[in-house]
Amino acid sequence: MSQAASPLPLAGVRVVELGQLIAGPFAGKTLADFGAEVIKIEPPGEGDPLRTWRLLHQGTSVWWQVQSRNKQSVVVDLRRPEGQEIARRLIREADVLIENFRPGTLEGWGLGWNELSQLNPGLVMLRISGYGQTGPYRDRPGFGVIGEAMGGLRYITGEPGRVPVRVGLSIGDSLASLHGVIGVLLALYHRKVNGGQGQYIDVALYEAVFNMLESTLPEYDAFGVVRERTGSALPGIAPTNAYPCQDGQYVLVAGNGDSIFKRLMEVIGRPDLANDPELAHNEGRVRRVEELDRVIGGWTVSRSIQEVLNVMAEAKVPAGRIYSARDIAEDPHYAARGNVVRIVTRDGLELKVPAVLPQLSETPGSIRMTAPRLGEDTETVLRRFGYSPEQIAALLEAKVIGGGEA
Repeated sequence: MSQAASPLPLAGVRVVELGQLIAGPFAGKTLADFGAEVIKIEPPGEGDPLRTWRLLHQGTSVWWQVQSRNKQSVVVDLRRPEGQEIARRLIREADVLIENFRPGTLEGWGLGWNELSQLNPGLVMLRISGYGQTGPYRDRPGFGVIGEAMGGLRYITGEPGRVPVRVGLSIGDSLASLHGVIGVLLALYHRKVNGGQGQYIDVALYEAVFNMLESTLPEYDAFGVVRERTGSALPGIAPTNAYPCQDGQYVLVAGNGDSIFKRLMEVIGRPDLANDPELAHNEGRVRRVEELDRVIGGWTVSRSIQEVLNVMAEAKVPAGRIYSARDIAEDPHYAARGNVVRIVTRDGLELKVPAVLPQLSETPGSIRMTAPRLGEDTETVLRRFGYSPEQIAALLEAKVIGGGEA
């Protein structure tokens, strides 16, 4: 794996990750990519369910290889008092704790905020859940898709008059995770620079989605307008849409800036529209958006997508193709930016994965370790935290911990 030339920005930060699946572990992955030591606690047996989600190679998900890179895997049964004591020992010396269980779960194990903040006053605890730690819905189970719906994203996604559709990813989980990472970094900064104590960050999946909704709420409050589904167009901003090309592909063209719109109309042979006073500004173009979409689509449909892209690039009009995973893997710009890297997993699979983002000029993150096998670090970590070989053997015998599973 690659090594950063400078010290990583989160070197020296210790994270204990109790979460499973997406929202919590994505936050742990992001912190680990930038140098944090992340100790992932997994349940005995199958471990984190993400290990077997979607497409597998030799029994392990390739998604796991992205989500759990740069982490150590420790198997502990948190339902057992002895397992809870192991967690306390690790958390006592941690900077950050990440969890995404249903509210009240950790409290039932004696691992709630009140207990842990007394154990470790400097602890920063990231709590991600469907509806947050408070409120009338706190006890409901919540996955990303539910957060996307309650947060308002699902309602505005899809074609007019059709059933609202979901984004083809667990975007609610990832948005919540990134909000959580921001909260962790803010809390660590406050602790270090302002001499503050630790604190917990309460992130709800629906809140993270809601935070992305731009002007939808004030538009409703001020004008009673509910933004509806508009397919591939962007409501209230024109012209910007997906237009058909001769080869059956769709091209995205965003001609919604005033000067950009003029260049777009000139280059497709419509100087009359370029110089129409009613179309000089966005509000006029919005009123005639259907006409503009017909004009632009009529021009693109007689040309290949590459021809359209070449013309738009020459005219400095934003345009692009709709990328599939194949397009990403083969694209020269992705390659030039180092966005895709190749790793070799623990089971010998050569695999292209997303590189570490964002890119920092002086202290870039790096992939230093591939995703661990279940429990492979259990004994090593427990020894570092003061457990003797005899204690570890007894815990293994009692099945409180697990180690070295393939």
